[in-house]
Amino acid sequence: MFRTVVRSLHRDRHRFVLPALAVLIGVACVSGSLLYTQAQSRAAALLQRASRPDVSVEVRPVDPGGPGPGEAAAAPDEALRGRLSALPGVAAARGTSQGTAFLVARDGTLVGQASAAAGVDFVPDRRGADPRYPLTSGHGPHGPAEVAVDESAARRGGYRVGDRVRIVVAGEVRSARLTGVFTVHDPRVAAGGTLVAFDRPTALDLFAPAPGQYRSVTLTAGTGTSAAALAERVARVLPHGLEAVPRAQLDAEAAAAPDRKKLGTLLLLFAGIALFVSAFLVGNTFTMLSAVRAREHALLRVVGASRGRVLRTVLGEAVLLGALAATAGYAVGVGVAAVLTRLFAPSAGAAVPAAPDVFSPLPMLTALGVGVGLAAAAAYVPALRASAVAPIAALRTELPAAAGKSTRRDLAGLGATGAGALLLAAGGDLAVLALALPVLLAGLILLTPRIAQLLGGALRGPLRRLAGVRGTLALANVCRNPRRTAATAGALTVCAALVSAVAVALSSLGATAGRDAEAAMPTDLRITAVDFAEIGADTAAKVARLPHVAAVSSVREAGFRLPGDSALWTAVVDPDAVGKGRLADLTVHAGSLDDLSRGIAVTRDLAAEHGWRLGDLVTGEELTDEGAPDGRRLRRRVVAIYDGPEVLGPALLPESAVTGAGPAGGGQVTSVLVRSAPGHTPDLKEEIRRALHNPVLLVQDRADAGRDASAGYGPLLSVLYAMLSVTAVIAALGVANTMGMAVFERTREIGLLRAVGLDRAGVRSLLRLESVVVSSLGSGLGILAGGAAGAAAVAGQGGAVISVPWASLLVVFAGAGAVGVLAALGPGVRAAAVPVPQAVGGEVG
Repeated sequence: MFRTVVRSLHRDRHRFVLPALAVLIGVACVSGSLLYTQAQSRAAALLQRASRPDVSVEVRPVDPGGPGPGEAAAAPDEALRGRLSALPGVAAARGTSQGTAFLVARDGTLVGQASAAAGVDFVPDRRGADPRYPLTSGHGPHGPAEVAVDESAARRGGYRVGDRVRIVVAGEVRSARLTGVFTVHDPRVAAGGTLVAFDRPTALDLFAPAPGQYRSVTLTAGTGTSAAALAERVARVLPHGLEAVPRAQLDAEAAAAPDRKKLGTLLLLFAGIALFVSAFLVGNTFTMLSAVRAREHALLRVVGASRGRVLRTVLGEAVLLGALAATAGYAVGVGVAAVLTRLFAPSAGAAVPAAPDVFSPLPMLTALGVGVGLAAAAAYVPALRASAVAPIAALRTELPAAAGKSTRRDLAGLGATGAGALLLAAGGDLAVLALALPVLLAGLILLTPRIAQLLGGALRGPLRRLAGVRGTLALANVCRNPRRTAATAGALTVCAALVSAVAVALSSLGATAGRDAEAAMPTDLRITAVDFAEIGADTAAKVARLPHVAAVSSVREAGFRLPGDSALWTAVVDPDAVGKGRLADLTVHAGSLDDLSRGIAVTRDLAAEHGWRLGDLVTGEELTDEGAPDGRRLRRRVVAIYDGPEVLGPALLPESAVTGAGPAGGGQVTSVLVRSAPGHTPDLKEEIRRALHNPVLLVQDRADAGRDASAGYGPLLSVLYAMLSVTAVIAALGVANTMGMAVFERTREIGLLRAVGLDRAGVRSLLRLESVVVSSLGSGLGILAGGAAGAAAVAGQGGAVISVPWASLLVVFAGAGAVGVLAALGPGVRAAAVPVPQAVGGEVG
């Protein structure tokens, strides 16, 4: 049987090229995703080790994310570092102080990725060298006016040793002299960030969680002491709230970073979509081959082959096809992994390689299993039909008739479509919506034969007027075998549905975010910091000195634990700016905001929740940023009940009420709100930018806020489009495959058309029309289903704006038409090249 399968596959190799290519693409996506994820995990572990070669054990807080409610934050201090350094087996103990620090380039922009900009401590040994940051030029920093930076940062910023550099730490712009440049293998630099090194006292002053405390303490094991043994020894002397983590665990944590897992899952999800679309192509190919080879299968039955033998023969072809495609797909997947590494892990100076392990067992076995399993599963139903061919069919001189109308199929399609529509209408839960779209698509694909027939009737007149008899023939051919049309259009339906759902959902979310951002702006201008940056405590004071400023206030957040163990988070503002409606137009229902300096103002909803009225006393205990009480008490009477935007709610406190008085009180500044003199908003915006001269601060008016909020979804949409484009390629292969096989089936028909006067250009035009109609049918159904799913997903979010990107959807529809034209090029040329006598006298297939 194996020889029969091989001969059959070789004989019809031209018909298996495109389905094999589809399986190859799907397998390449899966294996590439797995290889990339493995390579990045391995590189992250190596990079973690290379970035801190002196670390055997790290002493750190038990929960780096913060303590639980009511617990004080734990952090190692200098006293603990000294005790640990005296333990047996400890060669060195180093306190680590690091935080966020931005390097400003010569042109005033930030160097590198803001999310990976870090400040670190340079701790020299007796020779003045730091093993973590080996210097390539200059010397280490001494004092707060000196810094060193990594090589990549110096190059991108345009700096050399001896230059004055600008850095931003804790929202303040500092000027320092660059005394040294070092090389480093650090994950943050590998991610495109920067490292700015300060001397130990300066780093402690800038980044310590509390005076005299370190972020962590790292220990170097002495000769003859293993990291695991040292970790056990250290753990016995640590106070509550700290843990000793050995080197192996640190490397494992770096390799299993959550963000990397999310990216790997996303890549595998899109690879699965590509495989699903490929299944349409493989199944359609074997369905058409089963029809063409019906007489061959019947002859096998005549000479004694059982139905099982025929079934195994067809499945054997599918398995062999899948194995060959999977082998080639794995090789392509190695290249896909390399491309993904360049796209998603841009290296900026990291010397640790992230090449995929070509002979990794898991990706290899997965590739083979996916390729063989996909091909076999997609070919099973056609193989079952082939095995059901009766031996008497060998005596027939014509091909079996195409499947006619199926009432059961139509009823199933109506039921699935209705169920999908109901699930979409129910909306709300993402799990329901995730089920609704596949159910709706399954129903539409089942109904596609009926829709194709209805579409043929509706388009017959217009196509006859546009293309004459060729239009009539093209529609007749589309409707002749509606099930084949449905199978061909199904891949495009899935692809267009996914693209449309993503486009509508992200466009709507962007529009909603833009609207909400504009509505959340209570003043003319707002100053915020880029992600991971801070606003300086004196920013509001600097702005207040500018002309055209009517009112300005910094906004901080302060939390309190109320009686009954509930929490209240308040906005801390300048009471003089908020009073008399100078800063923002807040709706006051009772009392007056002019009295805020001696009380607290609460929103109407918050007052109703706690039963507060004007004059009631609000008491509580102030919380730290981690949510632990710090001992300070709140005792304020309600002086106003108001309504306003979220940034000024749900309660207002004056700056003097929390952690001391004045602009330095109240914790970290979250934003600075500015009201300009009438008619001077644009001028004031530019004045603020020039006065602050800080690239980490954003000065926005309402239009800027809405535009930036909407634009945040653009990069995500581009990435999703790029990933979904793979499914579009596979869908195009499906259309081309169907048209190509149809040419082989209809050789005599095409010859007769040529004999009665249709020229070669007319044959090509006929096939193009058929392909465009099928492609447009699939994309149209997909756009309707996907658009509805995207709108339903957004509608489930309260108050969301549904925004339909008509231009994008039209591009998708037009792209499907282009796919149809391109898919018909090759088959059209082959059909037109067949000589008329050979076509009229030849046999089908």
